[in-house]
Amino acid sequence: MGRGPIRAAGGILRRRDGRIAVVHRHRHDDWSLPKGKLDRGESWEEGALREVQEETGWTARLGPSAGTVHYEVKGRPKEVRWWHMDAGEETGHPPDPKEVAAVAWLTVEEARARLTYDDERALLGAAGSDAGSGAVDADAVRRP
Repeated sequence: MGRGPIRAAGGILRRRDGRIAVVHRHRHDDWSLPKGKLDRGESWEEGALREVQEETGWTARLGPSAGTVHYEVKGRPKEVRWWHMDAGEETGHPPDPKEVAAVAWLTVEEARARLTYDDERALLGAAGSDAGSGAVDADAVRRP
C-alpha cells in the first residue's frame, strides 16, 4: 500500500427545495458533508458521486466544482475535492448504519450551524442561498 496523499471526494447535495444533505458519522461523532475515499482506479468525479449516494441514499447529478480542501490525517496529507450536486431520486438503499447514523436535509444556514468543520462551512459560501465559492485550503489537522 502506498503512503501517498489520501484522496477523497464528496458533494454539496442539494434538493429542489434548496436543502442540503448533512450526515452524522458514528466513527468521528461529527456532522459533515457526504464524502469518502476514492476506490482504486476511480476518478474524482466517480468517487464523489458514489460516496454521496452511499452516505445519503440519494442519486445525484454532478455540477461544477465547489472547491478543494487539504489537511492532514495522522501525519498524512489528505486532499478532498468537492462538487455541487443536484439530488436525483432516493435509491431505496439507506446509508450503512455502521458508517452514517443520520442524514439531515437542512437549509444553508442550518447546515452551516450544524457542520463540525470550518472548511466544510466555508464551502457553503457567504450568502444564505448561494452554496460554494471556490477553492478552500485548510492546512490544519482536523481529525485525530
